[in-house]
Amino acid sequence: MPESFLGDLSQVKLFDILKPLLTEKKTGRVNIKGKEDGEIYLERGDIIDARTNHFTGENAFFPIMSWKTGRISFDPDVFPKEKSIPITTEQLLLNWSSRKQEFEKIKEVIPSTNSIFRLSLQKDGKEKNISADQWNVLVLSNGTKTISEIAKSLEWDEYKLLKTVYHLIQIGLLERAEDRGSAKKKSVRGDFFTVLDMELKKVMGPVAPFIIDDKLVEFGEGKESFPEERALPFIEALSEEIPNSMKRSEFLKVTMKLISF
Repeated sequence: MPESFLGDLSQVKLFDILKPLLTEKKTGRVNIKGKEDGEIYLERGDIIDARTNHFTGENAFFPIMSWKTGRISFDPDVFPKEKSIPITTEQLLLNWSSRKQEFEKIKEVIPSTNSIFRLSLQKDGKEKNISADQWNVLVLSNGTKTISEIAKSLEWDEYKLLKTVYHLIQIGLLERAEDRGSAKKKSVRGDFFTVLDMELKKVMGPVAPFIIDDKLVEFGEGKESFPEERALPFIEALSEEIPNSMKRSEFLKVTMKLISF
């Protein structure tokens, strides 16, 4: 069968493209063509291989899933020369979800790549051991360069730099150069995401927690401090993922009880 066009990453997320391929147990190759090229191979709905120009396996799958540009197509019944992902697809998605959650935790401290940091005064008198990579970040954190500018200078990807800066903040070597404080907002009730996960699994199956995590990234929020004022649009966004209208209505009926009007 010929290659079929599935969408463009500027308009749709890659996870949304993969979901039906996984649930329908497709076999073939997902091609991503853009500034970077990548491939993800499926076998009966399982992800068995991923490749970029420089990496294979999970090291290729994670960055591919974060790409924002590129055309996606699918070649059915195409197999890789070797399988680079030995773990189950569920575990792979769990690992990817964990990495996204780490991103959320980091972004509570570093809200934007336009944030600026500087060296902080050392008042505790303790010695701190740092790596060469951390030293390079410290040298460039002069109170004027943004995270994005530092990434370009070091030729690093966003994940590596944010993780390094986050660690340097945690050990007290860096601090924000600007104060953008805002009033603390009321968060959703404690069982909000537990109930959402349970109810969405009833209609979407095991992909439910990954859909929730994906929407959290889209909303730019974390579970620990999700604002109550955004609960309604979040629930509505989740309901749009449910293709069956009756199941969608039932999901909304149950989950709306989580909101305090």
